Amino acid sequence: MDVLSLLIGIVAGLAAGYVIATYLGNKRSENKADGIIADAKVKAESILKSKELEAKERFFELKNQHDEKVKIKNREIAEAENKFRGREQSLNDRISNLDKKLNEAEQLKSELSKQIEVAKVKKQEAEKLHASQVAQLEKIAGLSAEAAKNELVEALKSEAQNQALSQMKLIMDEAKLTATRDAKRMVLQTIQRTAAEQAIENTVTVFHIENDEVKGRIIGREGRNIRALESATGIEIIVDDTPEAIILSGFDPIRREVARLSLHRLVSDGRIHPARIEEVVEKTRKDVEQEIIEIGQKTVVDLGVNGLHPELIRMVGRMRYRSSYGQNLLKHSREVANLCAIMATEFGLNPKMAKRAGLLHDIGKVPDDDPETPHALLGMKLAEKYGEHPDVVNAIGAHHDEIEMNNLISPIIQACDAISGSRPGARREDSEAYIKRLVDLEKLAIGFDGVDKAFAIQAGRELRVIVNSDILDDKQADLLSFDISQKIMKEMIYPGQIKVTVIRERRAVAIAK
Repeated sequence: MDVLSLLIGIVAGLAAGYVIATYLGNKRSENKADGIIADAKVKAESILKSKELEAKERFFELKNQHDEKVKIKNREIAEAENKFRGREQSLNDRISNLDKKLNEAEQLKSELSKQIEVAKVKKQEAEKLHASQVAQLEKIAGLSAEAAKNELVEALKSEAQNQALSQMKLIMDEAKLTATRDAKRMVLQTIQRTAAEQAIENTVTVFHIENDEVKGRIIGREGRNIRALESATGIEIIVDDTPEAIILSGFDPIRREVARLSLHRLVSDGRIHPARIEEVVEKTRKDVEQEIIEIGQKTVVDLGVNGLHPELIRMVGRMRYRSSYGQNLLKHSREVANLCAIMATEFGLNPKMAKRAGLLHDIGKVPDDDPETPHALLGMKLAEKYGEHPDVVNAIGAHHDEIEMNNLISPIIQACDAISGSRPGARREDSEAYIKRLVDLEKLAIGFDGVDKAFAIQAGRELRVIVNSDILDDKQADLLSFDISQKIMKEMIYPGQIKVTVIRERRAVAIAK
């Protein structure tokens, strides 16, 4: 019982101690919290006061800025008002001046109206006086005013025409003294600087052999070899009695070249049979095509023509196997390119552009797929297709006057093409075409009024025209030579130039018996 009482006492003491400790701890926590809250209130009041001061300072700062801006705006408004008042005053002054001038103009108008009325009256009087004077003159002269006017007009017209012809002759003579000399000098210098060959190169159409025994091997058993050759090359092979020669006939010079080289390889090798023929012809065709590309590349490199389309380079190479009136087309184009570059330099133009156009001017002669289109227009389409400069395209299309020239390079191309084609030994002409040109030249001159006879001499380089002296006088003969030359340029195609000489003579013949 004593132990239990002791335990109860201990537990009660512990409980009382715990309660007392808890009470004291809570009391201390409350005191500490009150202190923290008091400190926080002090700090908050301090921060609030500082923020209020900052806000007031910022407010005064913004207010000062606003007041300054308002002052500036008020100053600008005042200045604008002053300007407006000044302009208003100026407009009022101008309106006042305009009113004064308008009044003066009204006064002038009334005065002019009076003067016009007076002038009308005087004009009517002058017309009456003129009519009476004309009537008196017609009565005295026996000729109406209209007839006299017509006679005077005809006389003045004839006199003006004669003066115009004389003036035209003087101008042309003066121009010839300067222009002809300068043009000849420039052309001669250009030709001398190119120094092109004058030999005519013909396309090879005859294949030479060592002996006639080779002909049998080429023909083959029952003609199978020659048929295989013709089928593979597209060329007609003529084996006749011509000693040591076989004729290759075909319109395409590249095919003829392939046939010639193939025959040379077959004869040198000795093995001639259809399978071997097809193999050799195919290999030769590839070699010729490669050679064409290499020729085109070498040409553009030699001439310094850069950036040319690969297809145009191939066409330039194909020119090597084309000819125009016996003149090799590639040599002709190279010559024209060099001539154009020199002439363009003399004129202060772009020599590279001129050389490019000169090289490509006859590119339309290479394709065979459009024979009805003129080669100048076909070449122009090809150049445009492959991205050439518009000036180059126009120069190609206009070098035979198929289209209108629109730049300074085009006439240079046309002139250099004529120079290259008309120099001695450059080309040969078909005799029938040559004779027809001479006949057409004489017929053209005979078609003019007052022409008795016309003779084309010096291989068509000069046209002599004999006129009737009773119909045409000397001045009209001068005009006739000019008209004939202009008609020749418009209607005929000819190499070089044609000199037109009009001859007018009067003969007096008497017979002494």
